[in-house]
Amino acid sequence: MARYKLILAYDGSNFSGSQRQAGKRTVQGELEKALTKLGWTGRSILLSGRTDSGVHATGQVAAADLNWSHSDSDLLRALNSLLPADLVVRALEAVDAKFHPRFDAVSRTYRYRLFCQPLRDPLRERFAWRVHPPADVSLLQGAAQPFLGTHDFSAFGSPTTPRGGTVRTVMKAAWTQTGGDEWQFEVQADAFLYRMVRRMVFLQVAAAQGKVSVEVIARSLAKQAAAEFRSVLPAGLAPAHGLTLVEVEYRS
Repeated sequence: MARYKLILAYDGSNFSGSQRQAGKRTVQGELEKALTKLGWTGRSILLSGRTDSGVHATGQVAAADLNWSHSDSDLLRALNSLLPADLVVRALEAVDAKFHPRFDAVSRTYRYRLFCQPLRDPLRERFAWRVHPPADVSLLQGAAQPFLGTHDFSAFGSPTTPRGGTVRTVMKAAWTQTGGDEWQFEVQADAFLYRMVRRMVFLQVAAAQGKVSVEVIARSLAKQAAAEFRSVLPAGLAPAHGLTLVEVEYRS
């Protein structure tokens, strides 16, 4: 029996999130079905974290214990032949039996895509948020800066466990232009609260449209002020389909 670390990519459009749910199509459920056909007898695979319904991934990490007598490349081919077209194992390797994709992670990186257009764009809107009125670029870029560092993000999401904390450390938060009207937000942190990235993006766009000040966003990150600013900040989340989990990092 060996523990395998799997790097997953998926189009989240037709998944009800990554985590197994009764009666719903999920990434975990599809992967476990494929593994079962290869002799897997475990109760549950392990995931590096949960992605919401509609969220995509190019670097989700899973772990599963499996008796496999052939090569890693054979296992990769066998798994992918059994998985649906919107889910793939990009790479896999045998790892230490104690490896845990969630608890051993030191950082996660997400990317969010948007574009500014008054009219629908059916091809792009599958993977990006169409924003209108247009966002002020300088305000959008400036709105990312307050997130850097260690802050209380309780105004931006909820803990992933009932007794979990809300303090997180953000190492990177920046917008880059990827096309004429397209922008990409990349954020890296030690961990994220539930729906934290989508809330961050929504408020940055709100700031870039003049609906809230960057100063108010920055002040909401202070622990003593977080509860007060929950009612001051505009309510809402950026749509799930613009978000992709791109990388989970571990100590070498």
